[in-house]
Amino acid sequence: MLDGKKVLFSGMQATGNLTLGNYLGALKNWVSIADDYETFYSVVDMHSITIRQDPAELRRRARTLLTLYIAAGLDPEKNCIYYQSHVSGHAELAWILNCFTYMGELNRMTQFKDKAAKHADNINAGLFTYPVLMAADILLYQADVVPVGIDQMQHLEITRDIAQRFNAIYGDVFTIPEVYLGKVGAKIMSLQDPARKMSKSDENPNGSIYLMDDPDTVIRKFKRAVTDSEACVRYCDEQPGIHNLIDIYCACTGRTPEETEKEFDGKGYGDFKMAVGEAVVGVLKPLQERFADLQKNKDYLDGIIKANAEKAQYVSNKTLRKVQKKIGFPERVR
Repeated sequence: MLDGKKVLFSGMQATGNLTLGNYLGALKNWVSIADDYETFYSVVDMHSITIRQDPAELRRRARTLLTLYIAAGLDPEKNCIYYQSHVSGHAELAWILNCFTYMGELNRMTQFKDKAAKHADNINAGLFTYPVLMAADILLYQADVVPVGIDQMQHLEITRDIAQRFNAIYGDVFTIPEVYLGKVGAKIMSLQDPARKMSKSDENPNGSIYLMDDPDTVIRKFKRAVTDSEACVRYCDEQPGIHNLIDIYCACTGRTPEETEKEFDGKGYGDFKMAVGEAVVGVLKPLQERFADLQKNKDYLDGIIKANAEKAQYVSNKTLRKVQKKIGFPERVR
């Protein structure tokens, strides 16, 4: 704990463009819990380089992502918002934890198998040990809770295994992190394939609403959204396209699915899609305006980046020095 509060850690990769799904499923929720936890929100740019990146583009996307964290409502005075690559402890602890992680454990990681299949020409060691760096991210701040999706549950489980193994040898060094069980953000699916999550990496741009999409683009994408042949707005699993649109509408307006069904009773899909699009435009507009204002204030952003990196470095150093002492590294001469 820090300052009497439980610690929460999370982060996003500095690749692709953030989608409405990222906002409604994670960012919006992060804002709502900011006062309940001591929070560390990282732009995990070190994780991003397991796949080849254009250097200038990676820097731009990392800054954009950090700015979007703030534009979405995360107060950088209350939340430690920082670049992973600016805190050397992530890499230092990851190496140590590599020596307490077994090859068999890493071989079982399904995300490694999936990414290796997609990038067969670049199956690098970083891709293989990705879960160990993620463990270092979490354990470095003695995180009590971590909000993760189903696709990351395996990584949290191996984090817990590594921490428990280390603690069994050296005593209570690491807090054993739990899955965040608070309010869960909306799960938003692709507009073109409602069986798949809306994704930053979707090859079909019409499947995702990006946070920087202008109003005309948002409306156009919703008009093209996949529905079905029933022609009624009903919240059921048999209508996955409409189910997804109702989820989006409810997340943006605060209405319930039942209220939405009543509101659009007797109306066609065209009216409903337009209403969902307009609701999304209404949510994105203030975020986009705040983002534009922040981008104009370079000194303010640079000040936040510097101050929060220093805070993250200070907190993480406490854990790192303790770990280094436990395993027998020589003490540093001050």
